[in-house]
Amino acid sequence: MGNANIDPLLKEIAALFAEQGKEVYLVGGAVRDLFRGEKAQDWDLATNARPEEVIALFRSRRWRVIPTGIKHGTVTVHYKGRDLEVTTFRTESDYRDGRHPDTVAYAATIEEDLSRRDFTMNAIALRLPGGEPVDPFGGTADIRIQLIRCVGNPAERFTEDGLRPLRAVRFAAQLGFKVEKATLDAIPPALPVTAGVSPERVRDELDKIIQTPRPSAAFRLMEQTGLLRLILPELADCRGVDQKGYHQFDVLDHSLLACDYAGREAYPPEVGLAALFHDIGKPAVRKLNEAGIWTFHQHEGVSAKITRKILTRLRYSNAQIDAVCHLVAEHMFHYEEIWSDAAVRRFIIRAGEENLENLYRLRRADAYGMAGIEPAPDFLLPLVSRVDKALAGSRAFSLKDLAVSGKDLLAAGVRPGKEMGIILKELLETVVDDPDSNIREKLLEIAGNLNKRYESGILR
Repeated sequence: MGNANIDPLLKEIAALFAEQGKEVYLVGGAVRDLFRGEKAQDWDLATNARPEEVIALFRSRRWRVIPTGIKHGTVTVHYKGRDLEVTTFRTESDYRDGRHPDTVAYAATIEEDLSRRDFTMNAIALRLPGGEPVDPFGGTADIRIQLIRCVGNPAERFTEDGLRPLRAVRFAAQLGFKVEKATLDAIPPALPVTAGVSPERVRDELDKIIQTPRPSAAFRLMEQTGLLRLILPELADCRGVDQKGYHQFDVLDHSLLACDYAGREAYPPEVGLAALFHDIGKPAVRKLNEAGIWTFHQHEGVSAKITRKILTRLRYSNAQIDAVCHLVAEHMFHYEEIWSDAAVRRFIIRAGEENLENLYRLRRADAYGMAGIEPAPDFLLPLVSRVDKALAGSRAFSLKDLAVSGKDLLAAGVRPGKEMGIILKELLETVVDDPDSNIREKLLEIAGNLNKRYESGILR
């Protein structure tokens, strides 16, 4: 690897350990990235210094140290603007919960420490400060041939930690690597262990998959090994759901292609999730019409409900669940040139101005998924142009944009409660149809007439 590839800050840290007669190594993903010719992001260090020695070493120089995983020998050091995880050489055993070791023991050498890691590409260390590699399991060779291979016996590695099968398929999508056959074959027998992994950890891996350049690489491996049926059975049910006459592919392949487009374009995670799940309700609503073609009427509403169930199960935040489900529910808009200006404004209101760009993104991904063909450069352009024109004109897209408020109506004699809410909605409809009517005096006049009709019982 050589000195030129080691950051000067790492050399500085290594000198601190050397003063105490201790060894320190760069380990984990940073090393893998360096061997792939990428810039190393997070720095994880392994050392033969005990946690209390690491704490004393840095605190004596007034650097902040947090005992983030002290029982496993890990502390986090805040050093000159960088966060470093420093872990004492260790071995692990007795993974009774399929995720965390029951027994952690300090090891004497870096080789012992590397033996507990998941994949060979992650089991390489660089001795600091020089950067000499320690590679007891052939990780550098596997990186060269782009292979994901377990350290040692894959069945044992997956039994120790049920998240590792998901990490294997995620790395396949993230790095563009292949999974070694023995490693892939060990995933199905380990599914009961993976089933015990917390929803939050599964969610984190799903988020990482969604944001790779080609998420389908992971999802296809998940389908092949049973992970998809275990984690996202609703998505697995989309396999074989034919939609000829509308799409070239079945619902699952269409959804994966749409998700790939979102990943390739680096769309926000909410769009990636919506692309993956936007048609997930189709198996539940499909019917064969008189022409012998499958139809999927109102599948978007069912898809949104199923998506909410999935995201809730995986412990996504309420805000993210709402955002994704809204995109799924609204993805079936069909713009035509005959739309009136009021129809365009109603589209903006229904979609939500803050969601428009993500909704356009989802439609582009959906269009790509129909046949795996790039949408035309002017795809959606007529609608976008009209929306932009509407946004540049009238700003009455919600009750707060009206020239009157509930307080104004109260002063004009409208009683608070259900009737006031209905009148306000009527006023918004009026302004959507005719933006020039958004004048205080005019709206108060309309509200007064509506209120009289309510009081007389005409509108009850």
